[in-house]
Amino acid sequence: MAKRDYYEILDVARDASEADIKKAYRRVAMKYHPDRNPDDASAEEKFKEASEAYEVLSDADKRAAYDRYGHDAVSGAGAGFGGAGGGAFSDIFGDVFGDIFGGGGRGRGGPARGSDLRYDLELDLEEAVRGTTTTIRVPTLVGCEECDGSGAKKGSKPLTCGTCGGVGQVRMSQGFFQVQQTCPQCRGRGVLISDPCEKCHGHGVREETRTLSVKVPAGVDNGDRIRLSGEGEAGPAGGPSGDLFVQIHVREHNIFQRDGRNLYCEVPISFVDAALGGELEVPTLGGKVKLKVPPETQTGRLFRLRGKGVTSVRGGGPGDLLCRVVVETPINLSARQKELLKELQGDLAGKNSPRQTNWFEGVKKFFDGFTA
Repeated sequence: MAKRDYYEILDVARDASEADIKKAYRRVAMKYHPDRNPDDASAEEKFKEASEAYEVLSDADKRAAYDRYGHDAVSGAGAGFGGAGGGAFSDIFGDVFGDIFGGGGRGRGGPARGSDLRYDLELDLEEAVRGTTTTIRVPTLVGCEECDGSGAKKGSKPLTCGTCGGVGQVRMSQGFFQVQQTCPQCRGRGVLISDPCEKCHGHGVREETRTLSVKVPAGVDNGDRIRLSGEGEAGPAGGPSGDLFVQIHVREHNIFQRDGRNLYCEVPISFVDAALGGELEVPTLGGKVKLKVPPETQTGRLFRLRGKGVTSVRGGGPGDLLCRVVVETPINLSARQKELLKELQGDLAGKNSPRQTNWFEGVKKFFDGFTA
């Protein structure tokens, strides 16, 4: 029986990156894993098939040979996951399935890394555009000073776990392959605490609210993140701290809306200014500027003020400010004003409103079509 194409098995393109192949394999392997599909021979076969495909496509040399010569070039790959491919498959499990079976958060032979944290930071548009420095308070886990993060009472030391040999993980055989799991004895720490620290109760970490200064660069936008390395939670047993990610949220502005590098705003003008033209003062983030409105300006027209937008944090020149003109109908008219408008209305009589004239002509033709 002919073997299926490896790219088809993992459902990836032939030019897929190494990260895409790894992600695809993980998805397929989790779906057909024997532990999730007990007594299902077809699922086990698909799991084997996916693992063989991954072993070849994740290796640059094997993949190149497969792309050129097909299955004949890698006929020994994945066969029973033994022989020359056995060691590589063990690496696959440690790399891809580590977090499924509890082994993803710990380096080999070293203490576990602390968790990353997220802090949502709200900024005004002006702060986001110009940059700022602000102070935040973050509840987190920090290393216990009493025991230096070891979890053991002062004067004593943690004992190396005899079950995993201090690695924090154990390998268990399940049928035709091995699974790496978190050590049940030390729960992944690699050590056992016989005499725990009284301050942290053997955890090596304690809760604390930390005050941090965050420098926000100019030009950040909604969704941008600032990474503060090592400011996350402390790792257990003296492990390295995780990172703190500051997520930017820009508050809604009462005048401007931002779209990338550009800013938008609406500028209300009187129908007299729209008809006769004029000069208006409009706001920008750098102060007021003059905007010349030509005669016969219609509502909705956009005026571009170049360089009055935002310089992105990713570099490049500043964007533009686009002002949308909105012609405002006057309210609270006096009797004299109404009289003047009626005189003007009679004098114009549709002669100076081409859009209105064309629209009514179109409506007339539309209804004439019903009577034809």
